[in-house]
Amino acid sequence: MENCKILQRGWGQPAFRLFAEEAVGETGKSKEEKGMLNLKIEDKNPNIKQELKEYMEGKRSVLNQILEGETDYKDSLGWFHTAEWADVEQTERIQKLADEIREEADVFVIVGVGGSNNAARSVIEAIQTDRKVEIVYAGHTLSPYALNQMLKSLEGKSVYIDCIAKNFETLEPGASFRILRKFLYERYGEQAGKRMIATGTRGSSLEKLCKKHGYTFLEFPQNVGGRFSAVTSVGLLPMAVAGIDMKSLVRGAADMEKQLHKGGSEENPAYEYACLRNMYYEKGYKLEMLAGFEPQLRWFYKWWVQLFGETEGKENKGLFPVAAEFCEELHAVGQYIQDGAPLMFETFLDVQEQNASLYAEQDRVEDGFDYLNGKDFWDMNKASFHATVKAHREKLPCLILEIEKLDAYHFGQLFYFFLFACYVSARILEVNPFDQPGVEAYKKWMFEALGK
Repeated sequence: MENCKILQRGWGQPAFRLFAEEAVGETGKSKEEKGMLNLKIEDKNPNIKQELKEYMEGKRSVLNQILEGETDYKDSLGWFHTAEWADVEQTERIQKLADEIREEADVFVIVGVGGSNNAARSVIEAIQTDRKVEIVYAGHTLSPYALNQMLKSLEGKSVYIDCIAKNFETLEPGASFRILRKFLYERYGEQAGKRMIATGTRGSSLEKLCKKHGYTFLEFPQNVGGRFSAVTSVGLLPMAVAGIDMKSLVRGAADMEKQLHKGGSEENPAYEYACLRNMYYEKGYKLEMLAGFEPQLRWFYKWWVQLFGETEGKENKGLFPVAAEFCEELHAVGQYIQDGAPLMFETFLDVQEQNASLYAEQDRVEDGFDYLNGKDFWDMNKASFHATVKAHREKLPCLILEIEKLDAYHFGQLFYFFLFACYVSARILEVNPFDQPGVEAYKKWMFEALGK
């Protein structure tokens, strides 16, 4: 027990300090001077802007209540102020732990399911360029084939793990943690405990297990649900181990928070987006499709689908969140969008700053594609994006969320934007944004089948 390391939150301080506070000048803008997200509407309805204005006015009381602080949900709003769980002291402690792991590890295994790993994975898979530590994922499947493949990938490597389980009751991460512990003890003997981190709530059985066996314990905020935990220890430690600039990500979230908390609905794109979603839902649309032309966003789509699906899918209400990766799926769901039932509207993520370049040069083969000679694939991809929006808007409403750049700072903006928008959207829909009763239903039958 005396060997257990517990990273504590900095309680007792007169005020939280945030990285953003250290990074602003006289103008109040971040030194990084990054642009904020921009929301655009592509809708054939000529009255859409006036309808939206009236709808936003009608729902303004919801926004005001949220910004004033809702006591009904105070136990679930630890993410609402970025500084509560990602101030300077806390992030420095997380970074120190990450640096220690990076010194020793070849592989870092993230053990978690859904909200416990989706946020970190979306950033790591999108922008990890430092491959000093390989990131492997477990705890999200019960497939013996997949788990055996995961264990096989660890052979001959220096391994550390982080079991992320808020209350340590979910089967998938619990089962994976068990087989990984066995693997580590067989490999490292009594030194295995130094290679195990567990992220859970205070007083949980996971914390007790850490104290008993000498594992490092990291706090999973009790007042933050898994799908809202991107900018807490849950998401930040794995990102930092992967070499992601998590301090920049925190700044991005804090800057977005500052913009969205100004109060005026006209300057609040997340409120605008939440109102648009509900407007279209009330008009009879059943699905929202998040789409983009950058494969780097593949895992972000999964985070977004869980966020909105688990938050709003209650009481027989809510848009069904789906995602599509273009160009590939233009030859699949693209056909349905153009000619199928008008069930959905689309939200596109559009990255503004070019992140790579590759030219289609002419070679010795006559192939009929000479019109591409000298063209950059970046420009081809953009042409495909604009053509798709132009075609799809003739059938259904399209929203475009413009992101200046795919980096840690702008991922922080994206996370906070969608967390805030999802909270507002669920309140407009009049469902509890923070429970998930439907998720518990399958667990009951699964535990019964397994003899728990």
